[in-house]
Amino acid sequence: MPRLLVLISFFLVLALPAAMADEVSERGADESVVRLSEPVEVTDTYEVFGAPLTASGPGLGLKELVSNSDRYLDSEVLVTTRIAKVCQKKGCFFVAQEGDAIARVTFKDYGFFIPTDSGGKTVTLAGTLTRSELSPEKAHHYRKDLGEAKAGPAAATMEYQIVATSIRIPKG
Repeated sequence: MPRLLVLISFFLVLALPAAMADEVSERGADESVVRLSEPVEVTDTYEVFGAPLTASGPGLGLKELVSNSDRYLDSEVLVTTRIAKVCQKKGCFFVAQEGDAIARVTFKDYGFFIPTDSGGKTVTLAGTLTRSELSPEKAHHYRKDLGEAKAGPAAATMEYQIVATSIRIPKG
């Protein structure tokens, strides 16, 4: 009897990866996208995460915001920017980039997340701009969460950060 259980277990272990592969192919590639938050607004063209986006207009470009950071530090801003990379674990932050202007965007009170397939999209967000020193350990942690497989040691660096209360992400 114990030998029979071992044989059954062996065959189950062999069959499991094939069954999982079939399930993944039936679901499609989009199932690998992590969506831990529901949008607060959905239209045919965009989704809004966090609080409703009440501000209107195109918003500042990230390059303008960073270039004039002393004017905008610790202030509420409306920014239109491109998502360069998204945290692939949860969508709990992203890196916004416009030319050489870069900022890490997090979400107020860790209260919402964005879909992990949002990279490359141009978004509009409302939030507060800050600037701080990023320790080498924190920089390494962020690089790993972005899916940079070979995230080696990093040096301490100055970082611009936007703590967003709302973000509008185009569909598609």
